[in-house]
Amino acid sequence: MKVKLSLAAALLLVCTFAFAQEDKKPPMDPAMMEAMMKAGTPGDAHKNLNALVGSWSTKVTMWMAPGADSMVMDGASETRWVMGGRYLEERFTGNFMGMPFEGLGYSGYDNVKKQYWGTWMDNMSTGMMLSTGAYDGKVWTFKGTMADPMTGKDSTIDQKVTFADADHHTMEMWGPAPDGKIFKSMEITYSRKK
Repeated sequence: MKVKLSLAAALLLVCTFAFAQEDKKPPMDPAMMEAMMKAGTPGDAHKNLNALVGSWSTKVTMWMAPGADSMVMDGASETRWVMGGRYLEERFTGNFMGMPFEGLGYSGYDNVKKQYWGTWMDNMSTGMMLSTGAYDGKVWTFKGTMADPMTGKDSTIDQKVTFADADHHTMEMWGPAPDGKIFKSMEITYSRKK
């Protein structure tokens, strides 16, 4: 019993000291607080991403090498705002070469770096593609990297998202062929579900 009382007294003393120390911390710098609020508040650049929100039917066309026959996959995409309008989340489903395909991507605008960014993960890999880019009012252009399973090294990719109208857009991607030359390796057309 004495041991329990001693432990309780010690715990009370430690907590009292910790709370007393908290009161002595200087207040947060107002300029720092303002910068943090500005960095974390969605703005007009985020609103540009609204065009991607919705339920979409997709057609994916892929080429494994320049001049190769294309492989085509139909799919579906659900894109929505998450975390208070700070990030777009895209969940993609389809069927590729007889196997279920799932993809998950996030997109956003970094107020501090003043650039758009994107990530992509899917069940056909264990890595993540990272890209950054810009928007000119009609077209998004991105540069990114992803691990090449053949070489084990990072591979550079270019992406472009073009809007035909509010219900149709196309994502195109270019990457290196086995000989290192850049070629168009993928195209995804998105049509808004009615």
